[in-house]
Amino acid sequence: MRSPTYRKGSVMPAQEAEDIEAEITAERDYLRRSRAALGRMRENVLTLDASSAGDWVSAEVLARELAKRAEALRDDPSTALFFGRLDHPGERLYIGRRHVHDDGGEPLVIDWRAPMSRPFYKASTADPMGLVLRRRFGYSGGELTAFEDEDFTTQAESRILIEEIERPRVGPMRDIVATIQPEQDDIVRAGAEHTLCVQGAPGTGKTAVGLHRVAYLLYAHRERMRRGGVLVIGPSASFLDYIRGVLPALGEINVKQETLDGLLDAVPVKVRDDPATARIKGDARMAEVLRRAVWSPPARAGRGARAAARHPALAGPGVRGGRAGR
Repeated sequence: MRSPTYRKGSVMPAQEAEDIEAEITAERDYLRRSRAALGRMRENVLTLDASSAGDWVSAEVLARELAKRAEALRDDPSTALFFGRLDHPGERLYIGRRHVHDDGGEPLVIDWRAPMSRPFYKASTADPMGLVLRRRFGYSGGELTAFEDEDFTTQAESRILIEEIERPRVGPMRDIVATIQPEQDDIVRAGAEHTLCVQGAPGTGKTAVGLHRVAYLLYAHRERMRRGGVLVIGPSASFLDYIRGVLPALGEINVKQETLDGLLDAVPVKVRDDPATARIKGDARMAEVLRRAVWSPPARAGRGARAAARHPALAGPGVRGGRAGR
């Protein structure tokens, strides 16, 4: 069973058609209002004077930050500003790619990464999470053309969700923020205290989920992530070109993306190994040495020792000749 989908121009009884047209018109008006508010948010940033920061160094830093903020607030008319609506008793929230507020600071669109947005991805008939209705919006070229309501009284498939998931993928990778599934949402919002490895067959969305996790971590732990920086490493320049637009579309423009070769090229070579050492480092057995080095606790020099003890992971069979510890 599928939820009823309401589209502009759909064939239905006259009164119902009028009600649907009025509903779509109201949602389009809200979309225009939200886009106008986003535009004013960006204009407010552009009018700020970086020179008021004091010394020239602070002014330069502030100017760069303001430019980045203005770029993050740039609207793309071809992209849906919001894609969902959550109705709680007495409260209505629109869920989108970024936070938008009106001139008085009242939120018009809630960032998809905010805790209050999670019911959009996790609510079900078994656990509506306090919702009385979840609405999904359909778009064509940035124009709101349809909506679909779920009231959690029946197990119904979402036609809009299925159509978006099954839409042919051509050109650069797009974000999947409107179609994240519950199990994907668990990965995206997992805590930052552990290393997370996402595995799966080709075409199962590993890269998309990973990029949305980056966007989530930048939202939930912004200061921590800003201090350490975020780097996305891809296997090739063409792969990075393919995914390059995903994070900016989610409002994150400060993430560096680089290939492994590009990273290595940026490291100056200061020492050249002798032939014996070079052969050892190029040997497949070196991978086992490095594995032991990563997972073994470092050896500690005794009190008063004149030289550090040899790392235990570099000892043992498998490597002879030359100096593997260089």
